[in-house]
Amino acid sequence: MEDSIRELLGRIDDPEREGLVDTPKRVMNMWREFLSPQPFELTMFKSNGYDQMIVSKGIKFHSFCEHHLIPFFGICSIGYIPNKKLVGLSKLARTVDRYSRRLNTQEYMTEDIADFLWKNLEPLGLGVIVKGRHLCQEMRGIKKQGEMVTSSLKGLLLEDNTAKSEFLNCVVY
Repeated sequence: MEDSIRELLGRIDDPEREGLVDTPKRVMNMWREFLSPQPFELTMFKSNGYDQMIVSKGIKFHSFCEHHLIPFFGICSIGYIPNKKLVGLSKLARTVDRYSRRLNTQEYMTEDIADFLWKNLEPLGLGVIVKGRHLCQEMRGIKKQGEMVTSSLKGLLLEDNTAKSEFLNCVVY
């Protein structure tokens, strides 16, 4: 990997110049770290009859665009209506971390987070909203700042307008 990075650097600059000599190793270590999210178990508890919406909002993430290898970043909000299980609060943030630490599109990341939680929590309803800034848009191409919003709604949060409105009102910033 270091040799490939050094070769790439050689196409745009002198890889032996001061300041760049250690860059291939640093880049290799950065990619290894970034693409290795910490493993975790999705800790769940009995809901003991709790059936109201639970929302965790403002979970920060960083990811890399799979098309340009340029970062995108933002916040993720997750809400669910429990059926029989509650999830440990930190596990929602760990789920976001798991799916953001890879080459990505925001659309895939949003849907993958929702699918994982839907399958494992088996809630009555689930919503994931991701707001992201994409440096591939801001640094190149059109060079304009903006925010992209993606969502995935399942169960009652998709089918019931009252539940959907409650979720959306909870996550408005």
